[in-house]
This record gives sequence, C-alpha cells and structure tokens, in this order.
Amino acid sequence: MEIVIQESKTASSIKLSTQQAALVKTLLYFDIFNYPLTSSELLENCQRERISAFEMAKSLEELTLKNYISKQGEFYFLSDRETLIERRKKGNAEAEKKMKVAQYMSDFISKFPFVQSVSISGSLSKNYMDRESDIDFFIITTPHRLWLCRGILVAFKKIVLFNSRKHFCINYYLDSENLEIPDRNIFTATEIVFLKPTFNQDLFNKFRVSNEWCADYYPNKAATTNPEQKAPKALLKKILEKLMAGYLGEKLDSFFFKLTLKRWKKKFPHFNTEEFDLNLRSRKNVSKHHPRGYQKIVLESFQQKVNDFELRFNVKLH
Repeated sequence: MEIVIQESKTASSIKLSTQQAALVKTLLYFDIFNYPLTSSELLENCQRERISAFEMAKSLEELTLKNYISKQGEFYFLSDRETLIERRKKGNAEAEKKMKVAQYMSDFISKFPFVQSVSISGSLSKNYMDRESDIDFFIITTPHRLWLCRGILVAFKKIVLFNSRKHFCINYYLDSENLEIPDRNIFTATEIVFLKPTFNQDLFNKFRVSNEWCADYYPNKAATTNPEQKAPKALLKKILEKLMAGYLGEKLDSFFFKLTLKRWKKKFPHFNTEEFDLNLRSRKNVSKHHPRGYQKIVLESFQQKVNDFELRFNVKLH
C-alpha cells in the first residue's frame, strides 16, 4: 500500500485595499465603545487614509458583500453587533439633553480665575451619554497659574458640589504656553479631534494647530468650531486674577502643585514612573488625571480587535 504524504499549506492572508483596511479599522476602534457608525461618520473619521465619498461607498459595498462588516439602516458595524444600534440611539438622545447642561457648566467654569479656554471632552464630545457618564471638560489656563486654577476648581467641586463630578469632571489642564500633547496615538488623537470648544475659539484653534499630528490619524476630520461662544462677564474673575498676578499667585500655584503631586503619589503607589507620567502627568504646565489607565486599556483592546479580525477572516489590515 502506497502512502502519499502531502505537505500542509497555509493559505496566504487576503490583502484588503488600503481604503477597505482603513474603514474596517475605524469600525474596530469605535466598536471598543460599542458605537456603530453612519457612512458620513466613517468618511469623516476614517483612520490614517484620505478617502473620497465615492471610494468609500465602493469599499463599504465590497466589505458588506463579503460579510466583513454589516449594515442595518444607516449604520455600519461589525458582524453580529446590530444590537448596538438601539444603544447608540438612546445614548445620542441622552447626549442631546445633557449638552444644554454642559454648555451652562462650561460657561460657569469660564468665569473662574485663570481659565482661558473650555472644551467639552469625553463621551459627550462624541455625542453619547448614559447613566454612568460624567460631563467632562478640557481646560487651558493662564501660564504659571495652572495649579492655582485647578486648586480653585477642585475646592469648588468638593465644597459646593459635595465632590460630585457628574456635571463637573475636569481631568485635563494645559497652560496656554504648553499646547502640544506628547502622547501621539489613535486614542489621544481621537480625544483631541472630538473636543467641542465652548469658550475662546481662538485659543482652541492654536491648540489644534499645536497638535496638527492628529491629522495623521484623522486626515478627513475638520476642526470643531462653535460660533455661539459667550465671553465671560465676571468682575470677580478679573479682581482675583489681578490680586494673584504676582508673588502670592506664584506661591499658591507651587503650593497646589506640590500638594497634589504628593497626594497622587501616595494614592497611586502601584504606578511606576512611566505609568504615573502617562496617567497622572503632573508638571507646572500640565495636569492630567486618568488614574484608570484608560489610554493603555483602549490601545490594547484596539490591537486585540485588529488581531482577532485578521484571524477570523484571514485578512491583513496593515
């Protein structure tokens, strides 16, 4: 009896077009947040690839026909994820309600001393809210007064709002002489390009110019503008800024900086130096408070989703 030995051959991976791969990766990234996208949103948020509406329509049709992705109504999503559509609609409706609160709170925050620019960040900036969501803000401050500004806002939250952050969550501060963010990745780029400026559009524009690298990740997305911003009419703000413009302000700023840094190092001893700087960056011109390490979690989840998709469909997305 003759035994025939056949060599096993591994089928080579299918190479998707550059546009198709970019659209799939965009859906994969937003799937981390359980968020299906419309065609216009895919066009605007397509990752790392300039694409026309015609090219996108053709690519989406091919991807859908091959069952790499699915479509229901106006939404595109990954296979077997159609239940996310109703979740998204509810989140969008809740965001619409919360936006009025956010606009009011951002106007209120703009009247605090040394606040030069306010933007809505987090999930609300992406038009989504649920019961667990906070209203997040991104603040740009006067140079050399960032920690004093932060200290005043934190004191207000603790004393007046009984430490509630539901409508008053400020977790990122920059000063106006330090507008470039060093963490260049898809997570940070997403958070930046989705910011909704509510006070001082001109300074926000300078911030976006200082972070033009975001266009490498979102080449089709235009910067957000808000023509209806109001200038703060706060006499108390002007008085306090004048009183703390010199030596007193410098001492208070240093005091709050050292106090907060000492407290965070004691509260988060599990972070090594690199992790602490990534999640709790604390310098005289920046304050970042992301103790849950969300950036690392999201980036790792995204890479895992890419790997799983490639394995499931035997395709390459790189």
